[in-house]
Amino acid sequence: MFEPKNYDHLIGTPGFSDQLLKNHFTLYQGYVKNTNLLIELLSTKESATPECAELQRRFGWEFNGMRLHELYFDNMAKVPQAPAETIQARLESIYGSMENWKKNFVSVGAMRGIGWVILAFDSQSDELFNIWVNEHDVGHLAGTTPLLVMDVFEHAFMLDYGLKRTDYIEAFFKAIDWGVVEKRLY
Repeated sequence: MFEPKNYDHLIGTPGFSDQLLKNHFTLYQGYVKNTNLLIELLSTKESATPECAELQRRFGWEFNGMRLHELYFDNMAKVPQAPAETIQARLESIYGSMENWKKNFVSVGAMRGIGWVILAFDSQSDELFNIWVNEHDVGHLAGTTPLLVMDVFEHAFMLDYGLKRTDYIEAFFKAIDWGVVEKRLY
């Protein structure tokens, strides 16, 4: 069974109110709880039934909600770090500059809708992609590794920023732990 991780060390992160973070942590804990519940339920159900099929479909939503939140919180820090040379060089080689990459990432995050923005690494092509993941379970590029994850569901910003999603995105960029992002690359 999965245990929720403690992200209280993020309380006090500039640009994120304590209440917003606490609400977000509680939401994440619900994904952990529901992932565990579905594992239990699926172990007791006869397979090949409509009930089992629906539980199995729901499992992807809850599990990915748990994991994406962990990746999101893990790549944040109270004190931001500059991108490490390796990741910066990779992004510059693909996008021309860090500014171009950020502009693209931000534009994906500013799209209408709810979901996630992920800087994903495809080891087979050795490419980096900024992608949109709709909901938790739709839009993942199979086989890629999430390097940088940004939550753009309303719960991630509405309490502090209302409808000003781009202001939230700027605050997020000031809280990126690039050391974690770099470690995910290799």
